[in-house]
Amino acid sequence: MILRKEYLSLLEEWKDEKVIKVITGIRRSGKSTLLKQFQDALISSGVSKEQIHFFNFEELDYEELLDYKKLYNRINENLVKDKMNYVLLDEVQKVTSFEKAIDSLYIKDNVDIYITGSNAYLLSSELSTLLSGRYIEINMLPLSFKEYYKLKEGEKDSAFSDYLKYGGLPYAATLNGSENKIDTYLEGIYNTIIIKDIEERSRRKESDPNKRKINDILLLKNISKFLASSIGNLISVKSISDYLTSSGRKTSPNTISDYLESLIEPYIFYPAQRYDVMGKQLLKTNQKFYVVDLGIRRYLLPRKSYDLGFSLENTVFFELIRRGYEVYVGKVATREVDFVAKKSGKYHYFQVTASMLEESTFNREVSPLTNIKDNYPKTVITLDRLTPGNYDGIDVVNAIDWLLE
Repeated sequence: MILRKEYLSLLEEWKDEKVIKVITGIRRSGKSTLLKQFQDALISSGVSKEQIHFFNFEELDYEELLDYKKLYNRINENLVKDKMNYVLLDEVQKVTSFEKAIDSLYIKDNVDIYITGSNAYLLSSELSTLLSGRYIEINMLPLSFKEYYKLKEGEKDSAFSDYLKYGGLPYAATLNGSENKIDTYLEGIYNTIIIKDIEERSRRKESDPNKRKINDILLLKNISKFLASSIGNLISVKSISDYLTSSGRKTSPNTISDYLESLIEPYIFYPAQRYDVMGKQLLKTNQKFYVVDLGIRRYLLPRKSYDLGFSLENTVFFELIRRGYEVYVGKVATREVDFVAKKSGKYHYFQVTASMLEESTFNREVSPLTNIKDNYPKTVITLDRLTPGNYDGIDVVNAIDWLLE
């Protein structure tokens, strides 16, 4: 079992606070394991087992509790009086009208609630309306390279090469065997998300006349492959439409938007909006999409030659999210800055490139940063070992060293 220390410390930091802790993230990113680790930490701190109410709704043992009234009654009847009770509900979206049970438990004294879900619709549903201002979201990602390297050890460059190839889903990282074995595991996760989770999303949205049912799995997979092949490129509904048309498939912009949303909600793809650095505003047109795990990307595009720079860019994007930044794609006049990272009202600008050895590449990457006249830090991340240093106020750092900070 891989100890997810950073996420565990977050749960411990918010322990006993009167907010619901909502842990989200793609399937098999480690949410269930995190809850079990947190349960162990509670017991180690002196909390009795009777004070912990743990239910994993993917287990058949709890099928009868998929009705919110039965779930509420089971927990309510077993609450320990005059002591804090810890309610841990794994994949809670499987419970019909779960938000009603959550709300009723929340208003009780001495109840601390933790829930997980594999779909962003969990927070765009009645829960966010019902519990507005009363929950925090902890978005759980696959293993960072730092976590992956601690697991694998060995030579750093070789480990990073494997990380880019196989990704960081915890179980995949522990598999010892052939590439086919890992691919079989990734295929199972991807198909479960595409078919099972998105079908669940459609079922929950049937009552919304503005949302179309996701029933064309082939179209969904085609859009998914397009996004995976377009990492680092600006995407619009029109560019997806043009791709589909060139493949002999025409569909409406509204349908594309709905299918695109259905790939974002189960955390396969994360969007990054554009930010005008000079105008200090978000731009509504075009955005980039990054795939949550590069192993899944390789599974989607098994025979495509990869651009190392875009794989590195994808890795940096999620590392910035792990470090607590809001991440945007920067626009500086007619040029682009890969990432504008914002935290606590302060900015940090990043360029990402596989190599800076050629002078033309060096100038191309540094130039947009020199055009930003504020005093926030500017960094270029590269795989080179020869170029790191400070160039007129711009830091150039080695990607592997930066990821292991």
